[in-house]
Amino acid sequence: MSKVTVVGAGNVGATVANVLAHKDLVREVVVLDIKGDMARGKALDSWQQASIDSYSTRLTGTENYADTADSDIVVITAGIPRKPGMSRDDLISTNAKIVTMVTKSIMEHSSNPIIIVVSNPLDVMTHAAHVASGLPRNRVFGMAGILDTARYRAFLATALDVSPKDIQAMLLGGHGDTMVPLPRYTTVSGIPVTEMISDEDLEAIVDRTKKGGGELVKLMGTSAWYAPGAAAAQMVASIVRDENRIFPCCAQLQGEYGMSDLFLGVPVKLGKEGIAEVIELKLNDEEMGLLNTSADHVREVMEVFEGMDI
Repeated sequence: MSKVTVVGAGNVGATVANVLAHKDLVREVVVLDIKGDMARGKALDSWQQASIDSYSTRLTGTENYADTADSDIVVITAGIPRKPGMSRDDLISTNAKIVTMVTKSIMEHSSNPIIIVVSNPLDVMTHAAHVASGLPRNRVFGMAGILDTARYRAFLATALDVSPKDIQAMLLGGHGDTMVPLPRYTTVSGIPVTEMISDEDLEAIVDRTKKGGGELVKLMGTSAWYAPGAAAAQMVASIVRDENRIFPCCAQLQGEYGMSDLFLGVPVKLGKEGIAEVIELKLNDEEMGLLNTSADHVREVMEVFEGMDI
């Protein structure tokens, strides 16, 4: 693989491009935005960093989809954040139109890319990209769970005073307050986390994880970008290197967990063809109940999308 396109030159998109360049995985990263000069400026800034941080990946910025031709992977970060006075329906309508247009434009110039969606509301936007692209489910999926587990692991690392590198975790469900962290699958260097922290403290960390995005918006007045951008770049790296790493991603379910035709966060194996496998965990009754609740929330948002003429 030699070419990755990042659609959207905002904070998240620019971070994806910059982190990818530092990984030195591909020949070229194209940053596309309707504000072409913004895309060109951020790409140029990162390219001028190359000799300092020793990478060779070339970065270019553009507003022209023709420059994305023959992309191996496309990361879609385009869309608007929810603003004061804006309803959920308004956000869905606006971003679904953007994601649909972006996907169709990409497909005019790249015949078989892998598409990673970052735009929100994530689960529905991934569905929109899947429909617009006509690609199979293994080639269109969303980034959410890696970011959510990163927040979970960061909070645990602080509470336990350990390195976040030693914490392994998994969570399921929609991207938002109904996500389902799984303490039973959380370990610290192989040690079950439940042996290292009280149930009360762990519950508080789980709750903080669910509200992790909102906490950052309150602190900064805008959504996060460093961790989301790095999370999307990590997915790209697993695909380019054909590593078959297991990550929680927003994927279309086709019978797994008793659900079908629904995009939801589940563990998957990521390799050169995208999703190599959707992994079905053996959940207990409580975990399955929480996952069903999360799925119901995603279905409610999907109903809003399906009622729109997009």
